[in-house]
Amino acid sequence: MKLIIQIPCFNEEETLIQTLNDLPKSIRGIDKIEYLVINDGSSDKTTEVAEKWGVDYIVNFTQNKGLAKGFMAGIDVALENGADIIVNTDADNQYCGSDVEKIVRPILEQRADIVIGERPIDNTEDFTPLKKKLQKLGSWAVRQASNTDIPDAPSGFRAFSREAALKLNVVNDYTYTLETIVQAGREKIPIISVPVRTNSALRPSRLARTMLAYVRTSMLTILRAYLVYKPLKAFLFLAVFPAIPALIIWIRFLYFFFTAGGAGHIQSLIFACTLIVISFVCVMIGILGDTICANRKILQDIQYHTRKQYYDGVKVSEPHKKEKCRIYYR
Repeated sequence: MKLIIQIPCFNEEETLIQTLNDLPKSIRGIDKIEYLVINDGSSDKTTEVAEKWGVDYIVNFTQNKGLAKGFMAGIDVALENGADIIVNTDADNQYCGSDVEKIVRPILEQRADIVIGERPIDNTEDFTPLKKKLQKLGSWAVRQASNTDIPDAPSGFRAFSREAALKLNVVNDYTYTLETIVQAGREKIPIISVPVRTNSALRPSRLARTMLAYVRTSMLTILRAYLVYKPLKAFLFLAVFPAIPALIIWIRFLYFFFTAGGAGHIQSLIFACTLIVISFVCVMIGILGDTICANRKILQDIQYHTRKQYYDGVKVSEPHKKEKCRIYYR
């Protein structure tokens, strides 16, 4: 059983050593632990620090591509190098490294394929009261969109089984945290959360410049993920809003038509017809989206089997001999 711990990094030379030192070197039930650093176009010495520490793999981006692309690049390299379990953690040492065992244990016991580390948000001194409320609001929105009960959706401390990693698709450029939970819930991938501990912040969060920008982008990510996986339900819901006032206006027109001949109310009838057309367009978009969704599921199934055949073939053949550090350029 092989575990690869991946760490997305962007200018983390000051915190990376502490994060790596805090990670476990052995876990009961795991035969081998390896370490992977994704250098997301850093301008400092992140790569040199990682290589000097002795990580097994480094993925180098020539320019900053964002957390989502870095995460997926790490997943690909981990699968290529035979990972049975993949753990993702942050480079700022936000999470206690010893809790890696907590989040891989449910996978080892075959109780889940994805495990999310639940932070003690209420007891985290680095979070302002506003940020705590927004974190809870965002997690609630993700639970509604994904049909899961994950209490800390933005947590980047998570573990994936090989099977779950092969099924992952992240299409937004912002972050993987929210979309992967929605995908897991909608695709019936077993997912649970376990409580984990956090360390004091070594630096401010770089995910968004302001809290407002973080909330706006997170909500758009959740909405987009929901539209991808449940387009018919979403657009039928939207179709209700123009349909109800259109029905009321029609009833009003019919009342005046039969009581006063309908004179002077043609404008209302035209407006009602316009609203009905808008409602009908929403329904048609929902039907079209549902058809695309069905095709997407077929494509995802094809992608899963293709990736499984490729990565399992690499794992069996073991073409790569162990080197001091394998560096991948993206």
